[in-house]
Amino acid sequence: MLQPLFPDCLWSLEQELRHDQPGGGPKQVALTFDDGPHPQYTPELLSVLRHYDVKASFFCLGACVEYFPEVCRALYDQGHWIGLHGYDHRGFHRLSAETLKESLEKTQTAIARACGLDPIDAKTQMRDVRPPNGLFTPATLSLLHQWDYRPVMWSVVPEDWVRPGVTVVVHRVMQQVQRGSLIVLHDGYWGGQDVAGIADQIISLLLKQGYEFVLVEEFWRLKKSRFRH
Repeated sequence: MLQPLFPDCLWSLEQELRHDQPGGGPKQVALTFDDGPHPQYTPELLSVLRHYDVKASFFCLGACVEYFPEVCRALYDQGHWIGLHGYDHRGFHRLSAETLKESLEKTQTAIARACGLDPIDAKTQMRDVRPPNGLFTPATLSLLHQWDYRPVMWSVVPEDWVRPGVTVVVHRVMQQVQRGSLIVLHDGYWGGQDVAGIADQIISLLLKQGYEFVLVEEFWRLKKSRFRH
C-alpha cells in the first residue's frame, strides 16, 4: 500500500522484472536479514549460505556490531552486503534529526572498525538503510536522502520474528515470492533461533524453481537502469 507513495524507497523489482523484459525477465530475488549480527544465529546462517554459495544482504544494528565485531567481519569477508538498521533499533520516526544522524554514523563507524575499513570508505559503501520495523515518515525519508542514504524496504515479510515455526514461515515466503521479490528475515534475538533452518529450506526450494539470489546493490543497479530508459 505504501510503495506507490514512496517510490524512492527500494521495495522490490517485482513489477519491473515481470513486465519490462521478454519472458518476464530473470528469476531474481534478494534475501535480506535484519537485527544482527548475533553470536550464534548469524554464524549458523552463514554456514547455510556457504553451503548453497548464496550471497545475502544484512541490515545490522550498530550495538550488535560493537558487541560481536568478529561476526560482522565474517559477513564482510564472505562477500555479503552490509546495510544499516540503526544503532539500537529505536524507531527512526521517534528520533530527532540529530539523533538519527548520530545513530546511522555510529553504526557505520562500528562496521568500519569491525571490517577493517577506512571510515570514509565505509560511509561510501554502507549507504543502504532499513528503518526498524519498517516505520518511517516523509520527513524521515527526506533526511535520509539529504544525507545520501538509500532506504530499503521489502515485499515479502513472513513475520518470522514472532516464531510461528519454520514450516509456517517457509510456506508464507513461498506463497508470496515472485520475480524481483525482496525477502526479509531476522538473524537477531527475535526470530534468529529459526533463521538457519528457514533459510536452508527457502534457498533449496527457490533454487529448484530456477531462482537466482542477488544482493540489494544489484536491485538498485537494475532500478536505476530502468529509469534511464
